[in-house]
Formats: sequence, C-alpha cells, structure tokens
Amino acid sequence: MVPLFDIVSTIEVTTSAAIVAAFLSFALSRTVPGRGRAVLVIAAWFLVVVALGATGALDARSGLGVPGLGVAIALPLAVLCLVLLGAGSAREAMSAMPLSALIAINSLRVLGVTFLLLQAAQRLPAPFAPAAGWGDILVGASAGPVAWIAARSGVRAQGLVLVWNIVGFLDLAAAIGLGATSSPGPFRLFMDPPGTPIMTTLPWIIVPCFLVPIFEALHVAIFFRLSRTTRRLSSRGPQASGLTAR
Repeated sequence: MVPLFDIVSTIEVTTSAAIVAAFLSFALSRTVPGRGRAVLVIAAWFLVVVALGATGALDARSGLGVPGLGVAIALPLAVLCLVLLGAGSAREAMSAMPLSALIAINSLRVLGVTFLLLQAAQRLPAPFAPAAGWGDILVGASAGPVAWIAARSGVRAQGLVLVWNIVGFLDLAAAIGLGATSSPGPFRLFMDPPGTPIMTTLPWIIVPCFLVPIFEALHVAIFFRLSRTTRRLSSRGPQASGLTAR
C-alpha cells in the first residue's frame, strides 16, 4: 500500500511541475501558438522524465546511475539556457516578462520542506536532505519579498536581486552535487544510509530532472537580465538612474 505521504507528495510535485511548466511557456513565447508549442515540448519532456522514473532507468544499481542522472539534468538545462538567451523570439519573450515574475515563481521552492520530512523518515540522508531542504526553503520564502522589492524599486534593488539569485543558483548546484555524491556508485563520498536512490524514482525524479533544470535556467535568465540592465545604465550614464528593471 502506498503511504499517504507519498500520495500527497505526488500531488505536490506534479502540481508544482504544472505551474512551473505553464510559467516557462510564457517565458518562451509571447504568442498563443508559440506558447502552445512550448507546452507540447515541455509536456513531452515531462513524460520522458516520468518514463525514466517508472522504468528505473537512472537507478544507481540497475540503471545508468549518477552519469545518466547528470545527463538528464544537464542536457535540458543547457537547451533551456540556449533557447532563453539565444537571439530570437524566446529571448524577446523572456526579456518582456517582469523581472519580479522570474523571481516570484521560486516561491514554490518552499516545498523543499519535503526533503526534511524524507530525512526524518530515514528515506534521505544528510548532508543532502538538510542542505537541499533548508536551502530551498530559504530561497522560496524570500522570493516573494525580493520580487516585491524588485517591482517597487527597479534598478535600486539590483544588488539585492543579485545576491538572492546567486544564493538560489548555488543552492540548486549544491543539491545536485550532494545528491550525486550521496548516491551508490564510484562518485559516492557520503556513506550515511540510505543514500539518494529514491531521487531516481517517482515522484521524486521530477525534482532533479524537471524542476531543477527549469529553476536553474530561470536563475541564468535573471543573471542575463541584470547584466543587460547594468550595461544599459553604464551606456547612458547618470541620466539613466531613473530607469527601472522590468
């Protein structure tokens, strides 16, 4: 019998994935047909992730293990960054989206509390679970206030947004690294049981292989937006002090 916690977590993770996927479709296109195409591609990616989890393809003992998981994270992240930052309609759509929205979507990361609950149930180990859990809670809880300040203060909030974005980016990078080095296999550094094999099963695989690449790509997009605003201000000099970051 599936534990109630797993059922609730499945609902939580899939709902978060649906919200983030819808948000990403708006970040990738400014037209209805374009957003429809984006949704189809994102849905296909999601189904691939579900299939990987259902078949155990990334299991550390019987599947591709950490190398396969690394590819499943890095490949979509690289593609998303290229699409969002490359010259074209996707970059225009991302640039048109309010910077505060790119920040606020990270509020969903407060659900990192799930990692702490899994650790308490002895289903995830330290240091992975507390680092990933508390890191996501910090970033998620602060996303709303930082987004509000960014919307109200514009370029005057650039320093705050930059610090928050660095913390959010590094939180995900650290979680990936700790997860890989806590998984059975040649890369394992942290031996405390039970390891992280659960993260390659459903519904948990949706976090590293779907949500993490999207959130990390959005952090990269925020870095791009901040650097573009800085260049614009530098080129216009003191007269540009009244500009606001969209």
